[in-house]
Amino acid sequence: MCGIVAIYNKEIKLDKDMRSKSLSMSKKVRHRGPDWSGIYTSDNAILAHERLSIVDVKSGKQPILSNNEELILAVNGEIYNHKLIRRDNKYKYDYKTESDCEVIIPLYENLKNDLLNHLNGIFAFFLYDKKNNSFLVGRDPIGVIPLYMGEGSNGNKYFASEMKCLVGFCENIKEFPPGHFMTEKDKDPVKYYKRDWMSFDKVKNHSSTSDLRDSLEKSVKSQMMSDVPFGVLLSGGLDSSIISSIVTKYSKNRIESADKKEAWWPRVHSFAVGLKNSPDLIAARKVADHLKTVHHEIHFTIQEALDSLEDVIYYLETYDVTTVRASTPMYLMARYIKSMGIKMVLSGEGADEIFGGYLYFHKAPSSKEFHEETLRKINKLHLYDCLRANKSLAAWGVEGRVPFLDVEFLDYSMNINPSEKMINNEKIEKNILREAFKGYIPESVLWRQKEQFSDGVGYSWIDSLKEYANQQIDDKSYDNRKEIFPVNTPRSKEEYLFRQIFEKHFPGDDCAKCVPSSKSVACSTEEALKWDKEFENMIDPSGRSIKKVHKDSY
Repeated sequence: MCGIVAIYNKEIKLDKDMRSKSLSMSKKVRHRGPDWSGIYTSDNAILAHERLSIVDVKSGKQPILSNNEELILAVNGEIYNHKLIRRDNKYKYDYKTESDCEVIIPLYENLKNDLLNHLNGIFAFFLYDKKNNSFLVGRDPIGVIPLYMGEGSNGNKYFASEMKCLVGFCENIKEFPPGHFMTEKDKDPVKYYKRDWMSFDKVKNHSSTSDLRDSLEKSVKSQMMSDVPFGVLLSGGLDSSIISSIVTKYSKNRIESADKKEAWWPRVHSFAVGLKNSPDLIAARKVADHLKTVHHEIHFTIQEALDSLEDVIYYLETYDVTTVRASTPMYLMARYIKSMGIKMVLSGEGADEIFGGYLYFHKAPSSKEFHEETLRKINKLHLYDCLRANKSLAAWGVEGRVPFLDVEFLDYSMNINPSEKMINNEKIEKNILREAFKGYIPESVLWRQKEQFSDGVGYSWIDSLKEYANQQIDDKSYDNRKEIFPVNTPRSKEEYLFRQIFEKHFPGDDCAKCVPSSKSVACSTEEALKWDKEFENMIDPSGRSIKKVHKDSY
């Protein structure tokens, strides 16, 4: 994980002090890339890069210049199919590094904007074409990697990994949308990520297939590329347990050598966080014992979590209730992971969106509604789970990878007939995923009911957080919330508290609009509230709000 900042002006030479400004902006994301700082400046473009070295530690520093020094590239992310691209004779190029990101340069030389459809990875990048005084910005299909944009004086265009870089330097701050690219000719970002499975009619008649396990294993294996120690996040839920089991299966040999050489760090380290004896910790321990990982159990206290709220909201750049609840324990865990010398972890985000794992999916009235809700959830991952996983970890210089959201696995899993994913009396949520991985993890975890992360770390965490917010926010302030926060007005004192902290660091309506605000039951979209009349009167993002379905783990 890295941090990037880019400034561009096609018509006017950048101010003399713009280099120092860009360094000041870039410094705000140094937590994302504490290993090296790099900068490129010219009359019309500046690219700054804060590096977290995972692949090619020795020579992979950025910005990367092409052989003729006419293309300059700054990337935050990982390109998992870079070896395949390097071997493809269509893209002949004299590579200067072993960096996975360098392949973007020959792809651009041959394909220009269409290069994005040839990448399998998580990324946000800015490429400056000096010869043509042009640029290309792109973000990965799902938005695993964050990216923001803004406008400055004299027509300057700004791009940065986090919103905090842009605050105070430019106006019209917006999130750069996932699955889009932009050039100097475009007024707005252009969508490039399009798939047939985005239409229910294209998948409703698909027959069942038996390659689910193989497809996910391929995804996990490709994402294990690393030149530094890495681990797995093991919450004790189904998704992280499956990912952990696959990692341990392939951990003995080095992925980069096509399994021909022994791995540099063959022992897999797993990490779980929670209050003492929380549901997640108990389940994670069972999985770790089964997989024989080097397991690390991180306990936090309610007071430690409350004390870190301001930092969490600063680094996460959100006031969304569910995200802050779940991010706080993850933020505390990331610090411990960093202290262990581990710089990358694999995680289970995305499975609930793909397979309909949230408890409210029990109420889906048809396979069409089920499929369209999974699409809505996937399209909003960049605002919730992907944002949480990326920024909670990046706050301490740790990279998170999410194999369930690999573009090839997405194509496989989203083409499954939605009727096979639905929940009924005989099928628990994510039943087809559970069936595919029988024998990989303990039965008690394989068939464990969904616990949202903010619940699973310990139910008293959310209850205490609500109580704390009620103590901090007086009734008079809350009653005036529409006047104080006319944009995305808070719906609870808890949300008001988070918004109050957010406003200190990210003032103004532009920043507030970068955060989602909608009614939700157990992490549903607002559209899914129509599935059950009871939903309208029980708005609560916690999974425990679906009382007829949820069963307490302790």
